[in-house]
Amino acid sequence: MNFNLLAENLTNPALLFFVLGVLATYLKSDLEIPPNSSKFISLYLLISIGFKGGQELSHETFSTNILWSMIFGIFISIFIPFYTFFILRRKLNVFDSGAIAAAYGSVSAVTFVTATAYLESEQLLLHGYMVAIMALMESPAIIIGLILITFFNKGRKNEIDKKFIFKHAMTNGSVLLILGSLLIGFLANAKQAEGIKPFTNDLFKGFLSIFLLDMGISSGRKLKSFFEFGWFPVLFAVFIPLINGCIFVILSSFVTSEISDRFIFSVLAASASYIAVPAAMKVTVPKANPGLFLPMALAITFPVNITIGLPLYFFLVQQFLKKTVPARTPPLAHPRSHIPARPCETLRRTLQTLR
Repeated sequence: MNFNLLAENLTNPALLFFVLGVLATYLKSDLEIPPNSSKFISLYLLISIGFKGGQELSHETFSTNILWSMIFGIFISIFIPFYTFFILRRKLNVFDSGAIAAAYGSVSAVTFVTATAYLESEQLLLHGYMVAIMALMESPAIIIGLILITFFNKGRKNEIDKKFIFKHAMTNGSVLLILGSLLIGFLANAKQAEGIKPFTNDLFKGFLSIFLLDMGISSGRKLKSFFEFGWFPVLFAVFIPLINGCIFVILSSFVTSEISDRFIFSVLAASASYIAVPAAMKVTVPKANPGLFLPMALAITFPVNITIGLPLYFFLVQQFLKKTVPARTPPLAHPRSHIPARPCETLRRTLQTLR
């Protein structure tokens, strides 16, 4: 693995702001991001990534490859809750197992945004349809998790509001906003998009840093009581996402050979939802303990992914491509996102010659 790349990611300003947030809670500082400001920034990040994805999608030609990628994304969000549920049931009750399985089968929009910034640092492009796939992956995992709770909680099936499940899956705020932004970006022409570029592009990394600072503060507060549940949730939150990411680095090769797409698939498989799933479970499964599944996703899995996961998945995509992609490939429409895998310094020099 390229340890220079890992060190570079660990010194990324956005990540360091996350660490600062965690440190602030342990120092008992009064540092705090106002709730309304935090909400605004999260909405901004979803709008920005959705709009930019729509712009990229407008330049794509719909093909069977895109269709298979969408099907593959939905498969990930169905498969992961199924197998993780039975691992969790060995130590936890059916309600907590279903809620955690849903969280790890669903996706984290903030992890996705961070992965997008990571791709940009490697001078690779995110395809617009991957934004749509990310949005499509959020709801199936919630539905599967609730179905598993219903099935294995025999005699109490009436405790789950089935109508709310499907309503939440279709009208969840983060899903609706990112899909709507994707559509707006798709419909806007290049001149119109240029007019709001300072908002959607130039401010992105600054707002991401502030948002990660807020996430660090929230994570630090939840970690204090989390360890009372023992080591099983901790080990699960660390290793299961890394295993998922590595598995889908390999499985994604059957769907696409794109470096950026395979990297994003691995990140989506490794991420865990700490916004949509907790909101759904709070209403539909009140017996599920938010003090367990929320810190697992936010305080452990999220920082593990953005520190260790991102460089690990990118490294594995590069290494696996070396063994599977032919030495000579035909020229493609977006050369920057189709460059064969190679060490990062060589990749940067190649991109400079392409410019």
